[in-house]
Amino acid sequence: MLMRLGLRLRIFLLFAALACGSLLALIVAGWLVLSRPDSTTVVQTIVQTGLLAGFLTLGLVTAVWYLFDLNVAKPIESLSGLLRARAHADVEGEIDVALARYLGDLAPAASAAARSLAETRGALMESVARETTRLASEKARLETLLSDVPVGVLLCSGDHRLAFYNGQAVELLGAGGLDRSLLDALHPGPIQNAYDRLMEAGDPDAASDLLCTTTRGGRILSARMRLLMPIGTEAGQLAPERPGYVLTLRDVTADLASEARREALLTEVIDQVRRRSGNLSALISARGILTEATPTATQTGRIDAAITEEVEALGRSAQQLAQRVEAGHVEGAALTMTRASDLLDGLRARLATQGLAAEVESDPLLIACNAFEIVALLSALAAEIAGSDHINHFRLLVREDGPGALIRLEWKGGPVALSTLDRRLALPIDPDLEGRTGTAILAAHATDIWPEHSGDKAALCLPIPRARRAVRRPKPINRSVVFDFDLLSRERSASISSAPLEALSYVVFDTETTGLLPAQGDEIVQIAAVRIVNGRRVEGEVFDTLVNPGRPIPPVSTEVHGITDAMVAEAPGVEEVCRQFHEFARGAVLIAHNAPFDMAFLRRREVELGVRFDNPILDTVLLSAVVFGQHEAHSLDALTHRLAITIPEEARHTAIGDTIATADAFLKMLPMLRGKKLTTFGDVLTEVRRHGRLLKDLN
Repeated sequence: MLMRLGLRLRIFLLFAALACGSLLALIVAGWLVLSRPDSTTVVQTIVQTGLLAGFLTLGLVTAVWYLFDLNVAKPIESLSGLLRARAHADVEGEIDVALARYLGDLAPAASAAARSLAETRGALMESVARETTRLASEKARLETLLSDVPVGVLLCSGDHRLAFYNGQAVELLGAGGLDRSLLDALHPGPIQNAYDRLMEAGDPDAASDLLCTTTRGGRILSARMRLLMPIGTEAGQLAPERPGYVLTLRDVTADLASEARREALLTEVIDQVRRRSGNLSALISARGILTEATPTATQTGRIDAAITEEVEALGRSAQQLAQRVEAGHVEGAALTMTRASDLLDGLRARLATQGLAAEVESDPLLIACNAFEIVALLSALAAEIAGSDHINHFRLLVREDGPGALIRLEWKGGPVALSTLDRRLALPIDPDLEGRTGTAILAAHATDIWPEHSGDKAALCLPIPRARRAVRRPKPINRSVVFDFDLLSRERSASISSAPLEALSYVVFDTETTGLLPAQGDEIVQIAAVRIVNGRRVEGEVFDTLVNPGRPIPPVSTEVHGITDAMVAEAPGVEEVCRQFHEFARGAVLIAHNAPFDMAFLRRREVELGVRFDNPILDTVLLSAVVFGQHEAHSLDALTHRLAITIPEEARHTAIGDTIATADAFLKMLPMLRGKKLTTFGDVLTEVRRHGRLLKDLN
């Protein structure tokens, strides 16, 4: 029991015992003297003198204890914290020997040991770095390869927790997160059934195709699951425990919608052909009956005219339906959003190869077209016009036209005849298009082309049905891959108190606010968080957003964090952000520096949001007290300084800057906690509660 107490407390108890022993000895001596029957005034004088001596002894012992605590116990505790930081957290730098100047050669010896350790570690790291460079290069190539795979790829443990995912998977699922459950993003039924089928099959090479649906948005995904062969398992056998699996995902929602449109179009085609065929059959039968009955010429002419009309109507319907089928096919497969300026540049370059010059001008538009076919069509028509009218200069325009765009090919001269235009459209446009005609290209784009003429200017007008304004390019989709294969074989504790610290997932967060009093209406203006899994910060999993507090931000607060009312005017509200953060932090241990302050802003919203922030919580203020001693300063600046963590000046007092600094400090304190034999969450929780006078523990 005594060994579990801190060094300074044990020294204090030693001196307290010494003081109490001295007083007890004086009391016993006085009692022996007073118990004699011949006690006199001299005895009373001796007793008074003994009592005075006892109090002086107590004061002397107290003074000696204070000096011993100040110059021996405190320096030893500080020195041990600094040594642990250098031994377990890779902190470098000289130890201040003045810290323990009354301990003789202990501080210089500790400094020399730390310096020798740093030199040895540096030499070892240099030799290891040479070998790991090659592995890192191969790892980077693998990550690049997997990030460009055009389907979502997931690796999950046997209990459906993510150990690997790429950017396409995040785009499909709408969420990611190492060590999070896949069943939070996908409805569990198809996943669990496919896994059970593969386990029952007992064949590690088997795969199961399934159709699953996302929990958000109801996107329909086509998936294939294959179990992972554990290392050491013989071919043809599965390990007795639940193995992990790889899951590939592809969005088939659009495919199913396109298939439905094609089915509807096919039904319409069949219906029209059936009706027209029925009419023709009836007319032909009627003509046969009349022929047998010797009809008049008038009757025969009427029936022949009706048959001809039905045949022409059937031909028109067939042509229209063919155009719709072809346009629908191209719209689904070949029509892409192309910048109008890029289209005109390509067309100008194509005309230049034919010896024709062109001026181009366009609105900032994106148009839905097969750019290669449109360029080929317009360049062929321009060549036809140039050859017949000796025109060598054109003007190309793209203008916004309602929901679409209008392409104009202008020149000075006479108009092109409709017969000439129709003849050219009926011919193959380009050898590279395998005989595709201009009429077919127009049909594929569900459009037409016509000539216009005004004065000495002529033009060809080609409308494009679908276009939109070109706006600022959106943020690129994150194509990186995130993984930790150790998660596939991790053993999970039934109770979090018995879980090893490195086996837990953490979300480190920080907030910036309008003030310091949440109970009086202050609100969050920025919140940021990062995820720590398996003892490392996951670079791709970051939560960082400004928040509209719904109230003005006081200038005194803006001076601290730099956030103004204008900056949060378009930001999401507090309720929406709290819900998003609750989802981001699901299943993780929350970590903050001075957690009671930040948690107060979140927990006051629990009732109206219908959620509870009941995650386990660690506070780096209390962890600092455990590692470095309660007598040290435990501000974020003091903690990061002791751990050799640099916070850029521009990042200090920003939510994401302070969050990253807190996360790095926690990661450096983790091995120091293990060095103090604090290996489980329960061990740490018991230890931090001894420092309750610093901060309240929120667990």
